[in-house]
Amino acid sequence: MIDSNSSDEEIVRNQEQASGNWKICKGKIKEQWGKLTDDDLKVLEGSRDQLVGSVQKRYGIEKEEAERQVNEFRNRNADIFRN
Repeated sequence: MIDSNSSDEEIVRNQEQASGNWKICKGKIKEQWGKLTDDDLKVLEGSRDQLVGSVQKRYGIEKEEAERQVNEFRNRNADIFRN
């Protein structure tokens, strides 16, 4: 028999972990791309494509360069993105 309370507790733990990872990630994003605003980060909420677009816009760079930077960032911070 499956204990529904255990399942609910696991969901809450996973949500808390994801929330904590996003907070760490936001801090690292701000270190990497200081021109991004808190409003930019609210819109992102973990979306790689939106991060690429925001970096491209704020830094006036080509999409390919923004993608390269985001990929490099993600590789350097792989521990945050593990789940």
